[in-house]
Amino acid sequence: MNESHTTEGGSSLALLMENLLGLLRIRVKRGVNLAVRDVCTSDPYVVVKLGRQKLKTHVINKDINPEWNEDLTLSITDPNVPVKLTVYDHDTFSKDDKMGDAEFDIKPFIEALNMNLAGHPSGTIITRIQPCRTNCLSEESCIVFDGSHITQDLCLRLRNVECGEVEIQLQWIDLPGSKRF
Repeated sequence: MNESHTTEGGSSLALLMENLLGLLRIRVKRGVNLAVRDVCTSDPYVVVKLGRQKLKTHVINKDINPEWNEDLTLSITDPNVPVKLTVYDHDTFSKDDKMGDAEFDIKPFIEALNMNLAGHPSGTIITRIQPCRTNCLSEESCIVFDGSHITQDLCLRLRNVECGEVEIQLQWIDLPGSKRF
């Protein structure tokens, strides 16, 4: 019985590696003007989800303008699936309170990775994405080539809450043997 379980686990890992495009590093920088969920403050943390993957930052106590500067890394197999981000207020004796959520599309970022940027100067803006009704951006987001990497800074306006934004940065990690686009 254990052998078949090992084989199943091995085959699902092999399937993941076969479809893996690479890793997306999400640097959760900070929260801005987050909602108050305790008496006059909150104890926020961020949960990032993509498919069955779920990662979270550490809790920052008593701060509605927290600085996490924490890297979370997701395995990317389908560039068409949006990443979901939710902010929670940590509570010791009750269920954690939701402090808003946001969603962002990684397809423009992944498309930028396929461009041949050799010879372009550091700081070259590849794409500008404007805030609109179909995204959670609170300001323009630029995908930038820094001479060796492509990064994207996003300021996400939280939905389903009275106020709050979360600032993040995307960076790609290529893996040897991963499938390219």
